[in-house]
Amino acid sequence: MSDAFDPLRAALDGWAAAGRQARFWLRDDDAVDPGAALDRLLALGAAHRVPVTLAVIPQHTGSALADRLQGRAVEVAVHGWSHADHAAPGRKSCELGPERSAPVVLHDLAQGLAQLTGLHGARAVPVLVPPWNRIDPGVIAGLRGLGFRGLSVFGPEPAGQPLPRINAHVDLIDWHGTRGGRDPAALVAGLVARLAVAETTGGHVGFMTHHLVHDSAAWAFIDRLLEITTAHPGCRWHSLSDLLAAAGQSSVT
Repeated sequence: MSDAFDPLRAALDGWAAAGRQARFWLRDDDAVDPGAALDRLLALGAAHRVPVTLAVIPQHTGSALADRLQGRAVEVAVHGWSHADHAAPGRKSCELGPERSAPVVLHDLAQGLAQLTGLHGARAVPVLVPPWNRIDPGVIAGLRGLGFRGLSVFGPEPAGQPLPRINAHVDLIDWHGTRGGRDPAALVAGLVARLAVAETTGGHVGFMTHHLVHDSAAWAFIDRLLEITTAHPGCRWHSLSDLLAAAGQSSVT
């Protein structure tokens, strides 16, 4: 019997037949505190042995989250500073946009990196995940000087960037409709489309989740996706730090 995941299986079969493995990674946004939803996400990652990256909001988090993550295959990235919207009226939500001067924004981000490094130590990866996946180019230019080594937004990675891009490409959530899990067939189509790009460019496949808003459909899709992919020889799930190291070695952004 066919199901929504058959196109993904077929695409991965092609990778395996060619002796290749697609690189997947999981980025979950808006983490702050421990809770039932976060525990459920971490349990799924542990059950399938899939590393999870949490994009953590530095201003609003603390030692409770750091304590909960001890001993788990989880890394932490910097999700802006406060996840506050500073966009001008009528513009899309953005914390790291041009409405404030680059030095002011960079000061916030330096605090964010220091906060998460102090709380999480080596678990904190110096990668910035801008809230709402938006950031002004003038801010990007100053990130390396703060100690950031990568940037993760949403969509294809443009060439010739000042920092390696470890992007997400498929968003689990239907933000403009149910605000729960998207249709499984549409999600699979997005993964297959990204696999086709990665086959040519050598890039990765970034899957983005938001544990605080998952409904039953979202949880069911994650579980099934991890079950299928971890059992398939045509792909492997990677940590953010692994992908960042690979990007640095190859100088491919």
